[in-house]
Amino acid sequence: MDVGLINGLPGHPLFVHGAVALVPLTALALVVCALWSSAARRLGWVLPVMGLVTLVLVVLTTESGEWLEDRVQESLLVEAHAERGSGLTPWAIALFLLAVAVWLLGRAGLRRERGRGGEAGGPTGGGASVVARMASSVVVRVVALVVALVVAVGAVVQVYRIGDSGAKAVWEGRFSTSTSGAGR
Repeated sequence: MDVGLINGLPGHPLFVHGAVALVPLTALALVVCALWSSAARRLGWVLPVMGLVTLVLVVLTTESGEWLEDRVQESLLVEAHAERGSGLTPWAIALFLLAVAVWLLGRAGLRRERGRGGEAGGPTGGGASVVARMASSVVVRVVALVVALVVAVGAVVQVYRIGDSGAKAVWEGRFSTSTSGAGR
């Protein structure tokens, strides 16, 4: 797949801006939904779709970055940026998988709530399945929240580190801190 050029320009900067916005947004939505199951139910399928779009965007950003790396002047800063950039994909995969898991937990909790209003005395205790009861247990919810927090913070920190190294690779030594007087 060639994601190097978009309308004759390198696609990497375009994809980067999307990833820089979506990774933290997905991470925030994941933590909010892991913390409040009602938020997960309200967002519905939006959370896993955000996770999937984020993952695809991270892969496109990485692929276009590798394409661009082969076409710019080699430097230690570019190498550092490229090395860090490839480290975001595992975080994006984890965000996606957790978004799906938290979404499923929210759906299981909804089924359990609906089951409570169902027939009492059924084989699963009011219509709620064993899976639904386990998914809505405090232990499972706390584990999901802790893992979501770790992955969300890790992904956002990685995006920051990659962006910082990319900005240094592009801008270090290429501008003046004083005004040039141009345009006056």
